[in-house]
This record gives sequence, structure tokens and C-alpha cells, in this order.
Amino acid sequence: MNKRKKFKLGLIINPVAGLGGSVALKGSDGADTQALARDLGAVPMAQERTKTALSLLIGQAVEIVTYPGEMGESVARELGFAVQVVGAINENATTAADTEQAVLDLIAQDIDLLLFAGGDGTARNIANIAPEHLTVLGIPAGVKIHSGVYAITPKAAGEIVAMLVDGQMLSLQEQEVRDIDEQAFRAGRVSAKYYGQLQVPAEHRYLQNVKSSGREVEELVIADIAAAIVEQMQDDVYYVLGSGTTVQAVMEELGLENTLLGVDLVKNGELIARDCTAPQLLTLTNNHQTVLILTIIGGQGHFIGRGNQQLSSELLERVGKENIWLIATKTKINELAGRPLICDSQSQAINHKFAGLISITTGYRDQVLYPVASV
Repeated sequence: MNKRKKFKLGLIINPVAGLGGSVALKGSDGADTQALARDLGAVPMAQERTKTALSLLIGQAVEIVTYPGEMGESVARELGFAVQVVGAINENATTAADTEQAVLDLIAQDIDLLLFAGGDGTARNIANIAPEHLTVLGIPAGVKIHSGVYAITPKAAGEIVAMLVDGQMLSLQEQEVRDIDEQAFRAGRVSAKYYGQLQVPAEHRYLQNVKSSGREVEELVIADIAAAIVEQMQDDVYYVLGSGTTVQAVMEELGLENTLLGVDLVKNGELIARDCTAPQLLTLTNNHQTVLILTIIGGQGHFIGRGNQQLSSELLERVGKENIWLIATKTKINELAGRPLICDSQSQAINHKFAGLISITTGYRDQVLYPVASV
């Protein structure tokens, strides 16, 4: 009997993907931003998120072809995979050019799938180089995830690859690569541009949509939601308000200045801190009752893990699912077409704990129960 051929998995990790998220830098592009993020105490998470995905493939007939060190080799060897290393990098500072060269070098090894960990900038680098026939899949690890080439979570990425390794038939489809201007993003403006398409395995339970960038027009509904939330606020409780226009309406109802694309902290109707980092939130809310006020990303359904990496695993564990006030219009919920919400924190234990039904405030004293996926 012929021995089954190993699945040849190309792997590229952007080691600095998501570095700026927890310290409120709204991105990680550029050496200066990365240096500042490290100075502020940011810790890279792309390696751990890649481990989560690859752990579902342990024991299967997989050979990983990858780049040296932090670009893939270290994680693959740690998990015990058969590893083929190609190329060379500067260990001190990998760049977009390294990513693009890695794509070329891995293609030359006749890989079955290119799995990469990063954000929209990484997807752009790959789209610049990848031929039309190459099948790719992204592990979400960046601050900005507008592109449709990513799985909804690292675990979901592993599930899709496991299906392919198992020989299951998945359709292929073209998905958009989009990225935003980080400088505009830091100034509170979202300007996402189209940078091409990549071919991905289409498993709709696990593959995210391109982020909806349409501005919410249901002003009256959003105003009702904001009024309902402010009415429920209690004295001496710390309220962590996430990003987005729906949450912005709550801040406007309070008469407070808002960080549209950041995280603010409020107590007793006063702004305690603006555009907080993960360490700030942990310190300021320590030993205090804390509530998170969050909304969902239109078209995707994420409420944790997209644009709010300031909400660390430690903070989420401390606060608990019961102290998350989720707000969204019914129009926004209907855009999901029945797909569940997604919690994509840095902790699989928390993602699992937050699964199940969650209450969403959809109007004045109007709430619905909606499922959160266990992925």
C-alpha cells in the first residue's frame, strides 16, 4: 500500500503583527511604531496565535515549509512538526521585504497551502507577490483585520487547514485584501482601500467577511441605545467603553469626549482616561467593579479581538462575560445573516468561556439574545 503523501504547508509569521494593539497605537506598521510599542511594554502575540492554529494539526501528515526563526521555524519545531527551512532573514528586524521574499521562496517548494499570521499589512505584502493559483489562509494576528482572507480566529484557521489535510473538499474563492491608512486611523478616520484579491479555501463557518465600512445611518435607534445604557450606569463603577460609532453615541449622551477608534474609561459620569492601553486599564480598574461597553463589527460579528486588543486576557477574566454590555442595532445584527458573534481574545479559555448566548441592547429597554461561537 502506498504511503500517503504529506500535506506540504507553507508558513509565514509576521513577528511584529499586532504589536501596537495593546498599547493603543492603532497599528504596527513601520519600524518607529514597532519600537515605540516595545518601549510601551507591548508583547508580540503572532507566535502564540500561530501555535493555536497549528496545534490542531499535531499528529497529522503535515510537513511545514517555512522561514527561519520567528518567521515560522521556531513555532513549527517547538510543536514537533517535520520542518523544511528556506531563505534567510535579519533576526533583529524582519520587514515587509522578508515577507514578500518568503512567498517567492515557499512557492518554489510546491506547497499545498500558504498559511500566514499577520494583519492587513501582511496580507497586502502577500497579495503583491502571490500568483493567482496560490491558495492562502490568514491567521488573524494584527491590529487591523479588514481583509476577507483571514479565518475568524486562530483556532478556526487550524480547523480549515485540518479539513484540507484530511482530504475534505472545500471550494476556493477570491477574497478581497484591504488595508487602511494608519495615520488617518490614529486621527479617528477609517479609510480602507482595496489592494487586490487572494484565493482562499471557502469554509464559511470559519472564514470572516470583509469588514463592513458603511457608516450607521440609524441615528435615532443608536440614540435610544445610548440613552438606555446611560440610564443603567451606576455610581462608583468603572465603565470601559470600546471603539465604534455605536459606543461613541454613549459617550455623546454622557457629554464626554470620545476616542472613536480607541478605548476610554469612565466613572461617575466623568472621563477618567482616554485612549487607554492594556496596562492602564488593568491598573486603573484593579479591585474595582468594572463593566465593558462594546459593539460588534459590522459584517463580521467580532466584539473582542478586532480593534480592541487593549482588552487583555487578564482584564477579560477579571470582568467576566456577565459584565459585558453589548450594543448594536438590529440592522447590524441582521447583516450577520445568522452567523454567530465572535470572541477572539488572546486566550482560548476565555473564548470558550464567553461562548453561548449573550444579551445585546438593540434599543431603549429592548434587548435580544444572540449566540457567541465557540471557535
